[in-house]
Amino acid sequence: MHAQNDNPTPSSTKTWWRWGTPPRSGMRRLIAPWEYRHLRASGVTRIAGGSVAAAAGVVCLSYGVYGWAAFFLVLGALNLAGGCWYITIARSESART
Repeated sequence: MHAQNDNPTPSSTKTWWRWGTPPRSGMRRLIAPWEYRHLRASGVTRIAGGSVAAAAGVVCLSYGVYGWAAFFLVLGALNLAGGCWYITIARSESART
């Protein structure tokens, strides 16, 4: 038979091991765990997606579909800002090590 562990408090490494990343602080908690493990790739992907969305917004703007143009331009701006933020965090993490 297997006996239960007498220690009711989990160790700090076991609590974050399920997510695969160590504990994060501040605004970095807003980033999903998978994206945090692959910050540079996620940042580049967001920048590429934001560029495509911004291009779609410009095309919609040229055809006079202003509602869709505003949607795509806002979506593109948010993705570009998020991608730049991810790459900035990735650079600061690599500078610390």
